[in-house]
Amino acid sequence: MSANHHMLVVEDDPVGRQTLAAYLRKEGHRVSEAANGDDMRRLFARGDVDVVLLDINLPGEDGLSLLRELRRQSEVGVIMVTARHDSVDRIVALELGADDYVTKPYNMRELLPRAKNLARRVAAARLRSPDEPKKTFGGWTLDIPHWTLTSPAGEELRLTRAEFELLATLVVNRGRVCTRDGLIDHVSRRGHDPLDRTIDVLIGRLRRKIEDDPAKPRRIITVHGVGYMFAG
Repeated sequence: MSANHHMLVVEDDPVGRQTLAAYLRKEGHRVSEAANGDDMRRLFARGDVDVVLLDINLPGEDGLSLLRELRRQSEVGVIMVTARHDSVDRIVALELGADDYVTKPYNMRELLPRAKNLARRVAAARLRSPDEPKKTFGGWTLDIPHWTLTSPAGEELRLTRAEFELLATLVVNRGRVCTRDGLIDHVSRRGHDPLDRTIDVLIGRLRRKIEDDPAKPRRIITVHGVGYMFAG
């Protein structure tokens, strides 16, 4: 896979946007720039964006609204950028389907590998081998090659990339305890932060989608102090 990924920077501050775009271009990536939602839609419609770096605080339509719109039509990689350090913003972004987030002022040397790793995952998903098996549990079908989850009633449930990667990891390791650190490696490729609630938020979303009673889960079991286990 080529390292020359296409990244779309959505930021209304021209200095910040152009500085980040120049840095990404210097590292060999193709970069498009958008100052608002309309610009983002026009550039995204070309169909070849791998990662969107999306500022939350945009004029008019905010970044969270644009994230919701992106997730209705695509599984493109999305990294949210916020100037606020309140964890609520981060949790809401994850709930809406963001793959990652950074807070301003960010270190571009840290942001770059996050964006590159996410772009690789997006590219790998597009090229995933059709020989990988389907997994079934309780009438559900997890089709790993085609990134789909089908309910016992035959309805296809929409999962974000992070949700799908987490569920696939748990299902493939059915009956084995998966640590939070290990799951973070599979889902976000970010450094381990003991206060990081990414996995817990994603687990909650998955339970609401596949458990008969999310408050009393029987498929995704919490192993206190360690992580989670898929019981099927």
